[in-house]
Amino acid sequence: MKTITSGLLAFIGILMAQTVFAQASDAIVGTWYNTEKDAKVEIFKEGNRFYGKIVWLQEPTENNRPKVDKNNADKSKRDRPIMGMRLLNDFQYKSGTWEEGTIYDPKNGKTYSATIKKKNENTLEVRGFVGISLIGRTVEWTRAN
Repeated sequence: MKTITSGLLAFIGILMAQTVFAQASDAIVGTWYNTEKDAKVEIFKEGNRFYGKIVWLQEPTENNRPKVDKNNADKSKRDRPIMGMRLLNDFQYKSGTWEEGTIYDPKNGKTYSATIKKKNENTLEVRGFVGISLIGRTVEWTRAN
């Protein structure tokens, strides 16, 4: 009887630990304003990785047409719309940080390695860098209500 009780308690403990890990890893899921508050990015999870796409723009049009990715280094992508574009790709949760992902900046057409940290319930620190993370820039995104 003692063995069954111990086994059951161990099983419950494992389930609780998995639930806590899942809650922690999913903490960035939701909609966030960028630093300038001129765009909203929806962060979502597919499998064990996290992605983000633009779901709102303060100024969605330019010359009465939807804004496009005109600064992309790849000329074949310059006609794709900014709205709905994936900016965040392939982030993995590791010990309180989402890392090994990339962030695309449509303002300059460049893609950077990136990490995301949750500063508090309503603020993310998004760091983009080239090469090593010491050389880069950190911006804060705020949760959209």
